[in-house]
Amino acid sequence: MPFQFVRIAGGRALISGHGPQAPDGSFARPLGKVGRELTVEQGYAAARLTALSMLGSLQRALGDLDRIAAWSRVFGMVNSAPGFNRQPSVINGFSDLILEVFGPGTGAHSRSAVGMAELPFDIPVEIEAEVVLGG
Repeated sequence: MPFQFVRIAGGRALISGHGPQAPDGSFARPLGKVGRELTVEQGYAAARLTALSMLGSLQRALGDLDRIAAWSRVFGMVNSAPGFNRQPSVINGFSDLILEVFGPGTGAHSRSAVGMAELPFDIPVEIEAEVVLGG
């Protein structure tokens, strides 16, 4: 693989785009575009699964999620059907889970939620992020 899922650079961890994963590591179903094959609620659930996938990658890279001092930025991409404009409602699935796990102090983050014409392997959501590491 020509990239790292988590790249530690100084006091930051840059997290590559993640998608929703099933327990066996495959992409979680359903696949497709939100606003066509998926409802907003299904997209929200996919974004929550994406957060869990990302937390798994962070755990493997950092050894301990308590090393995360702050979530700084989140870039959420939604595989959107033409005319679909509720991307923020979908990416809330990710943000809500991060806030539930880390609380408002550490979990608060800046965020973009944008629509894409296509995402790899027809996943409904892809999210990348950056966290600040503590001592």
